[in-house]
Amino acid sequence: IHSRGMKPTPLTLAAIVAVVVTYIRAIFFTPLEAVQGPAQKILYVHAPAAWVAFMAFGHVAVASALYLWLREERLDRIAESSAEVGVVFTTVVLTTGPLWGRPIWGAYWTWDARLTLTLFLWFIYVAYLVMRGALEDKDVRARYSAVLGILGALLIPFIHLSVYLFRTLHPRPILMKPSAPSLPNEMLITLLLAFASFTLLYVALLRARYRYAVTRDGANPPETHNA
Repeated sequence: IHSRGMKPTPLTLAAIVAVVVTYIRAIFFTPLEAVQGPAQKILYVHAPAAWVAFMAFGHVAVASALYLWLREERLDRIAESSAEVGVVFTTVVLTTGPLWGRPIWGAYWTWDARLTLTLFLWFIYVAYLVMRGALEDKDVRARYSAVLGILGALLIPFIHLSVYLFRTLHPRPILMKPSAPSLPNEMLITLLLAFASFTLLYVALLRARYRYAVTRDGANPPETHNA
């Protein structure tokens, strides 16, 4: 990577500061949940990471669909970059979930519908990244990746609705649900701050990963302004 690409941008620094401030509030200034105790604070990592992962894979699907229509390499790079960032956040989801589940459910993992579907989603996009590394023809790679990127994102609505469609240990949404959020105000504010800071972090990581892709492929520098 070009040395200029290694320097943290103001956006990256802002995202890091936002995440640090959010978790100082979550750990030290947000009250404990009466039943779950300290374990509940994993919510402020787990839920925002899931939101960002779904957003990242949705971004993959949109960029992939546009690539199949317009055949612009820039769109393929955006999809690739978002997929990689999405896999990172999904890994956070699959790590924090068991850590939260162990003291609450008594087990790190159950083959719950939402957990199983999320794991399957992670495998799909890991396979997406592996396939990109295995195919040498860039046009074939971009087309196959676009199709898989779109198909993988179709799983996201089923993951969100799985707690309504199946009997599951996973709690129903407390923020993204038809009625009002069911959290005390102090907890709700912290959770919203976590969503915002993780979203900002996603944007920063996406831009950094896209700049790397541009440099790797020897594309024109002006493309970096369009990520």
